Amino acid sequence: MKTRRVMGIETEYGIICAPRKHSNPPIDAEEAAQVLFRPVIERHRSTNTFLENGARLYLDVGAHPEYATAECDNIRDLLAQDRAGELLFANLAQKANKALKKEGIPGDIHLFKNNVDSQGNSFGCHENYMIRRRADYRHRIERLVPFFVTRQIITGAGVLYKGEDGQVRYEFSQRSHQMWDAISSASTRSRPMINTRDEPHGNPELMRRMHVIVGDSNIAQPTTGLKIATTEALLIMLEEGGILPDLELADSMHAIRVTSGDLSGRANLELKAGGYISPLDIQQRMRDAAMNHLDAKGYMADMDPLLTYLLDLWTRALEAVKNREPEKISTEIDWAAKLVLLRRYCERAQTNLNDSRVQRLDLSYHDITPGGLRTKMEETGLLRRIIPQEESQAAMVNPPRTTRAALRGEFISQAKLHRRDISVDWSTLRLIEAQGNSTVIMDDPLATENADVARLIEEMNA
Repeated sequence: MKTRRVMGIETEYGIICAPRKHSNPPIDAEEAAQVLFRPVIERHRSTNTFLENGARLYLDVGAHPEYATAECDNIRDLLAQDRAGELLFANLAQKANKALKKEGIPGDIHLFKNNVDSQGNSFGCHENYMIRRRADYRHRIERLVPFFVTRQIITGAGVLYKGEDGQVRYEFSQRSHQMWDAISSASTRSRPMINTRDEPHGNPELMRRMHVIVGDSNIAQPTTGLKIATTEALLIMLEEGGILPDLELADSMHAIRVTSGDLSGRANLELKAGGYISPLDIQQRMRDAAMNHLDAKGYMADMDPLLTYLLDLWTRALEAVKNREPEKISTEIDWAAKLVLLRRYCERAQTNLNDSRVQRLDLSYHDITPGGLRTKMEETGLLRRIIPQEESQAAMVNPPRTTRAALRGEFISQAKLHRRDISVDWSTLRLIEAQGNSTVIMDDPLATENADVARLIEEMNA
């Protein structure tokens, strides 16, 4: 039986108040974000709050609405939680647009699950993985850098990238041109692929949190699932003593940009030890190593159907890139889905990627509000939906039941019911009382029972 781990996704959204008629936006992004968060402030007296489903919803620096899923120990819960965040923000946008209309402001708020705006500003999608604390942590994660450099060929969201020549071309990843370091403790100054700032949100003697900030925000659920499944498969291998292929690159930042710009997957990436290798070869060697380890350990025999599907998608996605057949994965992989969509539009309209209409269509793919394309594409079979909509809707109010998120969610729900003042973060619950505060530390992310939390809830009921 493989070790359980908690995982989570943090997503920053782009926001704009689009004019209802051709003109300039009636309010800027900061004002739009304040309107969006009015119901949150009214209910929680803050733009930073934890919810009954165990997740965190807040307004980040730069007027970016952000949602961090609750801790999940399986990909199904994580996908439901991730979509729940989209649905929560879509609901807030609808309320905000009603308010704008009532106030006579001629615009509608749109939220975009992407990573770059028209001015070139970047915002992220961060993955978190609980791993065992080891002295050789950095050495081990360095072996993952080539994987993260090239993972974009299967999990990139696709981007219309304007080159120095002024021409727009289609590339794999929105984040590839925003990375400036491979591994670092800084998050904004150097913007590394893996952030090593040591914030475990749990027992610091036993665990660390691997914070990955290189990934694109994904619209297609299979792509989000693939991003997590492939990374966890390699983490399982590393933690159980497996040896990843030594494919250290001479210049990871150059490699990630070159990889993004070559849709054949055959870009020449220079190895530090000498010679060259392609992104396809790196991914295939990583895939083979992970699958061989999982098979040798016997994990494949009782693997759940969703994970089996996602690991098979790893193989099929690489084959589609190798054979230059994006249409083979266009209902599952974001960059392929959007590329097929844009190509068809260009053919019908007899235009090219420089056309502003194409750029608006690209943006609409990432729009999570009712005006966006995702819902229509899922309902018509153009995008595969893994998690039924009712399951994601349930995740808007219900936390995962197999992690400490269940305790946090129950604590928040009871406080709301009894109108008690509380303070919450990832590992701490605090009941605020006139005679003094009662605090509980939850340092095990996988614990679903805690006598001290039960005692706090009893105090609320008293």
